[in-house]
Amino acid sequence: MSRDSLLERLEHGLDGLDTLLEGQRPDSLKRRSEDEKWSAHENLAHLGRYHEITLERLDLILSSTLPRINRYRAENDSEAASWLSMPTGGVLGEMREVRRVLFERCLRLTTSDLERQGVHPLYGSLTLRAWLEFFLVHEGHHLYLCLLRLGEARASEAASSLETNSEVEPDLQSDLELQSE
Repeated sequence: MSRDSLLERLEHGLDGLDTLLEGQRPDSLKRRSEDEKWSAHENLAHLGRYHEITLERLDLILSSTLPRINRYRAENDSEAASWLSMPTGGVLGEMREVRRVLFERCLRLTTSDLERQGVHPLYGSLTLRAWLEFFLVHEGHHLYLCLLRLGEARASEAASSLETNSEVEPDLQSDLELQSE
């Protein structure tokens, strides 16, 4: 991928988020899946924190020769709790601010900078360009999970509404029968 393509995706990758989250209720945003997978809010908080992790990794790759970069595990990150405790609007605002900083840092990267490498325990030696691509793929995955959780919440609410309506209908039928006697 070209540097310009990478920069464009970093600049505009979150542009559609407001449209996708428009009109979502806070309880829908915080609803986990039936098998207790992260809610949309938790996925967004994770992404916000992951932006900070990516900035740290960028600094490490630029300041060291072939640094070893540990896998990120949210469950082992004490800083993740502060992101989770924010309301979703706060998460989005903070994430956009960190994204702006990340984008501005990436604007200054040279071709030589993008070829610097860091070593991931699973993927091996990756160029900074590949680390940024990895970030974008990871981000896309979690944005998809947000949509999935919101769809599950919507389906669950619709099913609950149908159950409530079916409970009302027999009573309505009884009332109609009484009125016709």
